[in-house]
Amino acid sequence: MKLASKWRRFTLLALAIGILYHISSGQATSMKATNQSNELSCKLSSKKLVKRKMTVLNNLKNQVLETKELNNGYAFRFPGSDDVLDQLNEFIKSERTCCDFFIYGLSISGDKSEAWLELTGPEGAKEFISEELGLVSSE
Repeated sequence: MKLASKWRRFTLLALAIGILYHISSGQATSMKATNQSNELSCKLSSKKLVKRKMTVLNNLKNQVLETKELNNGYAFRFPGSDDVLDQLNEFIKSERTCCDFFIYGLSISGDKSEAWLELTGPEGAKEFISEELGLVSSE
């Protein structure tokens, strides 16, 4: 019985060391989606895009708490309420049909304090986000 207990402690210690090594060696990374489409084009007509800017996009823009510039896009911090999460989810679902070149990342805190939306894509995506979608404030 004592041998089994020592073996169990040794196994847990070895497992903990392995996890720490894995994390410290930079092998612990998050997974990111990839995209087959690299063509920067919105499939909405000009009239529909203008309407979308005035409704959905304007509503989201008004709720942005912070914007971070990324190498290939932007990250936007929002309140973490369920209502905002529903809006972000609907935004992503509808945006995928017209702008299939984006990669969407959503990070949500468990305590409902914040949500981050990452919009990234191929070369030119940053300009598209700020100019066409109007999500980046020029202030």
